[in-house]
Amino acid sequence: MGQTLTEKILADHLVEGDLETGEEIGIEIDQVLAQDTTGTLVWLQFEALEMDEVQTELAAQYCDHQTYQFDFKNTDDHRFLRSAAGTYGAHFSRPGNGICHNVHKENFAAPGKTMLGSDSHTPTPGGLGELAIGSGGLDVAVAMGGGPYYIEMPEVVNVRLEGELPDWATAKDVILELLRRLSVKGGVGKVLEYTGPGVETLTVPERTTITNMGTELGATTSIFPTDEKTEDYLARQDRADEYVEIGPDEDADYDDEIVVDLSDLEPLIAQPSMPDNVVPVTEVEGTKVEQVMVGSCTNGAYADILPSAKMLEGREVAMHTEMIVAPGSKQASQLLAEDGYVAEMMAAGVNFSEATCGACIGIGHVPASDSVSLRTFNRNFEGRSGIEDDSVYLCSPEVATAAAIKGEIIDPRNLADELGDLEAPGLEMPDKYDASKTDLISPEEAIDDELIKGPNISEVPLKDDLGSDIEGEALLKMGDNITTDHITPANADALKFRSNIPEYAKFTLTRVDESFPERAEAADGGFLVAAENYGQGSSREHAALCPMYLGVEGVLAQSFARIHKANLFNFGLLPLTISDEDYQKIEQGDNIEIVDDVAEGVREGQEEFTVRVNDDWELTANLDASERERRIVADGGKLSHTKKQAEEGGAGATPADD
Repeated sequence: MGQTLTEKILADHLVEGDLETGEEIGIEIDQVLAQDTTGTLVWLQFEALEMDEVQTELAAQYCDHQTYQFDFKNTDDHRFLRSAAGTYGAHFSRPGNGICHNVHKENFAAPGKTMLGSDSHTPTPGGLGELAIGSGGLDVAVAMGGGPYYIEMPEVVNVRLEGELPDWATAKDVILELLRRLSVKGGVGKVLEYTGPGVETLTVPERTTITNMGTELGATTSIFPTDEKTEDYLARQDRADEYVEIGPDEDADYDDEIVVDLSDLEPLIAQPSMPDNVVPVTEVEGTKVEQVMVGSCTNGAYADILPSAKMLEGREVAMHTEMIVAPGSKQASQLLAEDGYVAEMMAAGVNFSEATCGACIGIGHVPASDSVSLRTFNRNFEGRSGIEDDSVYLCSPEVATAAAIKGEIIDPRNLADELGDLEAPGLEMPDKYDASKTDLISPEEAIDDELIKGPNISEVPLKDDLGSDIEGEALLKMGDNITTDHITPANADALKFRSNIPEYAKFTLTRVDESFPERAEAADGGFLVAAENYGQGSSREHAALCPMYLGVEGVLAQSFARIHKANLFNFGLLPLTISDEDYQKIEQGDNIEIVDDVAEGVREGQEEFTVRVNDDWELTANLDASERERRIVADGGKLSHTKKQAEEGGAGATPADD
């Protein structure tokens, strides 16, 4: 039986385990990336591992979330990140150069490589045939030190594309259609591998839109084979020599198959406040829109913004609607400016933002109260835009621009009929992506050779070894789909403390319960209780680290999101699964006691633990963990565990010895 593309790349990088679904494997990582809100901890942890230099083929540090530098703490973080890149040997992308996924795609992503990134949308380069996986920052630090990345071998799902996109349907509609079918949990434990005749009709910018937003399905990653379109894109980026033809064998055996006929797609839109709340645009036509944003790491490339520019030629944005373009990279801005489109769009009433994640995480361009915002972003979680009662819709640049012109949601096909002279813009790339690379500093050009830490940068807190007796209050009971934005907000007030855990911990779960940090600290230990898909969203390890700092010992949930579950292990917290019936019975404030000898049970491979509630009744909680994960959580987390391994192995030990 032949291999899938995913299996081929994993086999080439396999250092431990077998490629059997559900089995833990360790793989070698070629490239790593970090962004500025996760990167500070990555490098602080790398420093704590006492490593001298980056061991991967390539490491890149981007400054994209806190670009506006609204506080000296942000600027100090950027200076620290520049110094870390220079000290340890990473590329450094200066603030304003662009979002990590876009800049990495333009400059470094390559077919057949593996990449680990401390951002959940790291799978973006899958559109170029790179197997890219999002993870917590500590996993990135260990991989950067030469250690394998461990993961359960995912199911590989064949997403077979047939047909060709009709006018006004886009790559964004492909991934919205999959979200409509599968939900935000539908990709958990899976790699989505795209095949079929429809693949060759999609350009790399279209493919990377799909792989980027595949994260919202909960997928481990998404990947396309390479072909002439891949080679053409790399040539336009002056990287033709990095092209490699890779794809699945004809007789590859997949775990499942999903067929999408591109010809049947129509303009779709995700309603508030989940990316899978998808309907045809026609179902919500007439909804008044006060803000439109085109851009982000999902739809921020030159090829994504150009359709908006074409649609606005000779037209203006509706007077009650604000339209902002947030490019994914400075490359996109520069090329659009050179072609004259920036000036034309500005004349039509469009404002241009820096190339930043900003608005996507609620920093800048926060919508007005009781208003509708249409965005080409990848997430519309409640409150993520910076205001709690937001109403954010997700759509393609074409749908967003149609709404900007009309002032209300409208299917662009209907707007075209209404205006009479509006043609489908299609997709177009420049002959050459020849923008300046001044803001990308290579390790050879580094200007720092020692770490520079501002007063806001604190040390990484460590947890003690797992105890035998664990007991505490059910500090907070939550529902389904609690996101990392709920756990550790990424708004302007909180984000400046990403490198200062004692301060950042004060924001923990305040979006669910404002009193939580104070109650948790006073309780001196306890548990979180949640329903399905706990920890959905970003890769931020702070969502495990901050609860740990406040004394949380573990989480009882019906299910966990992949990256967050790994982060809980990495910081010494027990992720225990419980039944729906038991979840319903537990009340906030109940006393939770794990009856068994926890430390011994975890180390010895025990899967079921008896949990006593209020000395009144008992339930069974399950620990689904590999032997390696058990050692990590028993040692108080991955940083403590890795340092212990190094001490036991002698002075020459590295994270690879784990």
